[in-house]
Amino acid sequence: MADAPEFQRARSPEAKRRREASILEAAAALGRERGIREITLTDIASAVGMHKSALLRYFETREEIFLRLTAEGWAEWSQALTARLRETRDPSPATVAQAFAGTLADRGSFCDLLAHAPLNLERHVSVTTVRDFKLATVAAREPITAAVQEQLPTLDDQDVLDLIATAVSLAGAMWQIANPGPEVAALYRSDPRLAHAVVEVEPRLARILTATITGLAGKSGG
Repeated sequence: MADAPEFQRARSPEAKRRREASILEAAAALGRERGIREITLTDIASAVGMHKSALLRYFETREEIFLRLTAEGWAEWSQALTARLRETRDPSPATVAQAFAGTLADRGSFCDLLAHAPLNLERHVSVTTVRDFKLATVAAREPITAAVQEQLPTLDDQDVLDLIATAVSLAGAMWQIANPGPEVAALYRSDPRLAHAVVEVEPRLARILTATITGLAGKSGG
């Protein structure tokens, strides 16, 4: 099957950007629908009406596509979290923790990507792609650091770096636990002894992050 006419090879930089954007949008939609681990390069190519070999002109692997989406997720989350922190009128470890937990829990697809990024997305791309991704996360952390320190001035840069790392690591892991397959989810609901396996991401993440921030603030103020 030949590529559809509208998906003939992009010749200009602008056409290439549009093509890449359509591929990223298709991958994001599939990820939201079925979860990142279930999506293949063939699935993404089919969603945009391309052969897999044609798609490889734009992205080296499926992992590069999802790593790009993770970088975009970092930028969007950073903006949302920074805005929420700066709206806080009564700063405390609990309010800062809730801002982190609420904005992450609202972004299930981003949490899914966060879990997969270090496990496999960064392992199946070029070193250049990994570097670009890491630099994107650094850029996303900078406004978060400034906003947290406006709320809690006793926290230094390393404290906030540790807080962000803890928040995104836990959010990624908790989202996976909170979204098991249908059969496992039914098992958890059917057996009271397994009630502990049912995780609500936002309240649990907020509770752990409150304790984390309280400890960091106590250390910094000591």
